[in-house]
Amino acid sequence: MKESELICNDDGSIYHLGIRPEHCAPLILTVGDPDRVATVSQFFDHVDFIHQKREICIHTGTLAARPISVISTGMGTDNIDIVFNELDALFSIDLTTRKPLASPTPITFVRLGTSGAIQPDIELDSIIVAEAAVGFDNLMLFYDPKMCDHSFVTSLQSHLVNPKKFNHPYYSEADQSLVNRCTELGIKKGIIATNSGFYGPQGRHLRTNHVLPYQINDIIAFKHKNNRITHFDMETAGIYGLSQLMGHKAVSISAILANRFHGTFSSKPEKTVLRMIKKLVDGIKSGEF
Repeated sequence: MKESELICNDDGSIYHLGIRPEHCAPLILTVGDPDRVATVSQFFDHVDFIHQKREICIHTGTLAARPISVISTGMGTDNIDIVFNELDALFSIDLTTRKPLASPTPITFVRLGTSGAIQPDIELDSIIVAEAAVGFDNLMLFYDPKMCDHSFVTSLQSHLVNPKKFNHPYYSEADQSLVNRCTELGIKKGIIATNSGFYGPQGRHLRTNHVLPYQINDIIAFKHKNNRITHFDMETAGIYGLSQLMGHKAVSISAILANRFHGTFSSKPEKTVLRMIKKLVDGIKSGEF
């Protein structure tokens, strides 16, 4: 593999993350906000390694005597593309020779994020695990266009009557065993839509005009085989898609801080996020993950 394709720093660390394989555990919790990394790692038994480069912050230590890392990805699937490819390389490629390892290490990813619900029956400050994700961004079109062929998104595309100039949405799935473990912790399931931005792509307009050929109510009303889109984010579809292709397990858990149908926002967002983190930490301690 050429140096221009897999770039390493002078200290042998991978280019954007700035870490080497020994700095990361194969159980990885991801958050968007670098400030949230310490909020998660405070529950570790101890933290052995701390590093930050750009918006990517990582803490690695142990939890219930198990090696674990928490890393910030920043916002959007463009960041997910960088972070997940480089994390995969740490466990699958010899960074010195740039050759694939004979026995790559599978990774378990658990995203702990925030989200806005779009359905009227989803309460503020609830927690949802996404069993699948619909990508309205275009990341996975560069990797596996077949993800556009899933019946859920072909039906959605027909429902929204999108013109050809709009990218066809794609469909990526969580690891079902991880979803089951989340439901055992009392977390409800849903299907998340991943957008390429927070404002216009999610139907918010402060001083700009709405130009999408569909309204958010069209997404709220959509159903396919009794399944519906329940909430929005900016990362999950890319996480699921890349994890599927690379042979890793991934699940995305979201604290619901807004309800777009009702136009409401949580009065206690920090407490809700902390409750989500504690629930996941308790699950790890009990051997669920």
